[in-house]
Amino acid sequence: MKGVLLVNLGSPDSTSTKDVRKYLDEFLMDERVIDAPKWLRTILVRGIILNTRPKKSAKAYKKIWWDEGSPLIVLSERLIKKVRNKTELPVALAMRYGKPSIKTGLQELHNKGVTEVLIVPLYPQFAMATTETILVLAEELRQKYFPQMTFSDIPAFYNKKDYIKVLAESIKNHLEDKEWDKILFSYHGIPERHVRKSDITKKHCNPSDSVNFECCKTNSAAHEFCYKHQCYETTKQVVEYLNLQPHQYFVSFQSRLAGDPWLQPYTDKMIEKYPDEGVKKLAVVTPAFVSDCLETLEEIAMEGKEDFLEAGGQEFHAIPCINDNDDWVQVLANWIEDWNKKGVVK
Repeated sequence: MKGVLLVNLGSPDSTSTKDVRKYLDEFLMDERVIDAPKWLRTILVRGIILNTRPKKSAKAYKKIWWDEGSPLIVLSERLIKKVRNKTELPVALAMRYGKPSIKTGLQELHNKGVTEVLIVPLYPQFAMATTETILVLAEELRQKYFPQMTFSDIPAFYNKKDYIKVLAESIKNHLEDKEWDKILFSYHGIPERHVRKSDITKKHCNPSDSVNFECCKTNSAAHEFCYKHQCYETTKQVVEYLNLQPHQYFVSFQSRLAGDPWLQPYTDKMIEKYPDEGVKKLAVVTPAFVSDCLETLEEIAMEGKEDFLEAGGQEFHAIPCINDNDDWVQVLANWIEDWNKKGVVK
């Protein structure tokens, strides 16, 4: 029997500092998030970061928390409810960090008799700290608790035409009655070394080339797992769909940690300098996420807007993620149906 597991990032159980600390501990102690030796990661996370960051993050979560709970969890639950209405296969929801866990999701499918599972990481672009960590943990859990199961997964869908259409149409519809000078495509940042580590050729990627990104434009087997290339390719295809001109858009990266070089240019720096360059009406879209969360609702829609207006900007449009958009639901349902009938996703 076949079944599907949709996996998103996750969220704290509440906005309390205690719950936020627990969530951050699980998240930051993942060796694919902070890829330092365990002893060093423990010192950094439990000896330094968790002494200060949980309180600050808890305040941020309180700013975006809904009456129903965490926006990311609520939106993911709305999404899966709609997907279930589009397929006869059992569909479970899981989070890489927090609840419901991947183990819980797999157990739910197991209890329904599922032996073949399609794992759908809800990340358009591949990264060590997203898609890879989900698939690695799922396999560990399979071997330990569900050896009778077999797994398939949907590869990064950053360039799938049906996904691009949903994303582009969402941007278009949101800006239909608004004035704007530029669209900023803001992707979640990752350390430059993560790009190098994911380079299967071990010689192609140059993540520090934030001006020309020539390696991202040059065909290579490395692109299958290159987060930076996939971000630029998503942007390229959306830009072509919307027929945007070069001066109408830009790509940047948000949410970095101090200490190591991260992908540039940085979103916050671009937002602050745009008004002086004549960009008075800015739209920001966050295509690394399919569900609105802390990074989109607080970091961009609140903090980014405040910074832009303080710098002299006039209008700031935070474009929502595709969330439980009906067209996005249909795309997921089509992928599931392809896998169910043909064993592959087009």
